[in-house]
Formats: sequence, C-alpha cells, structure tokens
Amino acid sequence: MGEPNRSRLLDYVQAEPPGAQGPPEPRRSSLLDYAEAGPRVRAATDGRPGPKPGVPPYETPVFVPAHPRYVDTTYDDGRPVRVPFIAYELFAHPTDVTGTVAFAFTTLEKLVAALGEAQPWVATSLGPLAEGVGEQGVTVLLDPRVAPGQPNWQLADLAAYAREVR
Repeated sequence: MGEPNRSRLLDYVQAEPPGAQGPPEPRRSSLLDYAEAGPRVRAATDGRPGPKPGVPPYETPVFVPAHPRYVDTTYDDGRPVRVPFIAYELFAHPTDVTGTVAFAFTTLEKLVAALGEAQPWVATSLGPLAEGVGEQGVTVLLDPRVAPGQPNWQLADLAAYAREVR
C-alpha cells in the first residue's frame, strides 16, 4: 500500500501503445485545496443548524463507493447521445431501519482497506451526500467496519464493466 490508489477503469478502456511505461501518475484532487483555502462558513451566518456533537462538518470531504453509469437517449432533434452520471453504491445493513446504507470514508486508505483496491469511488462532501441519499431513506455510515472477506469489486469486474460501457 505504498502507492496511491487510483481508478483502474481507464486501464481497460484505453489499451497502452507498445513500449509505453504504464499509466501516468494520478493527479492529486484539488478538493482539499479548495476546502482548506476558503474560510469556514458558520451556521449562524448561513441559516443551517450547526453540527451536533460528534458529527463532522457539512463540508467534510469523504470517499464514497461509486461508479459511472450511462443512459443512451436522444436529443430533441433525434440525434443519439450517451448521458453520464455517477451511481453511489449502497450496501445492506442489518441494524439500519431501512436495511440500506451508503458508506463514506474519511480517507482513501480506509476505503481501500475496507473494500479493496479495485473499488471505484468518488470524492464528495459529507453534507450533500447525506442529503441526497437521505431523500431516498438511506443512511450514511462514516468509516464503517466491514467484515473481512471478498472485496466488492475485483480487477476482472472492472475489465468487464469497461467493456460493457464502451
């Protein structure tokens, strides 16, 4: 685990030309740069209630199991178009009222340790994630403990998924 995790989906979508030296180094996300550079917004100034004790701030960056999806549709003029969107992965949870939860991890290392290095993910803010899935009756579990075993995604799954969405 000495090197940063990155999505391997593109490894399967674009074959490397002969003699290439592997994929380029992944770019560092600028999400944290923006979060750290801006002033903290206080609940008293924006009308939102402040966080409860033990609840992370609304803007807390998290890593969430998710993957791209596509809808094939047409423009009004009849031209075909493929519309991309991101689907959060939801998990069954026996102690949650709805039985379904979304996982969110405060570090990428925690996501990889829990779900494996092939797990696709997106970075987002905890508040909008909780609001979005909450509208569907889903709870967010922050840094959940996941029983050891078979990871959710395998490298072969990524290859199959890449072929499917081409």
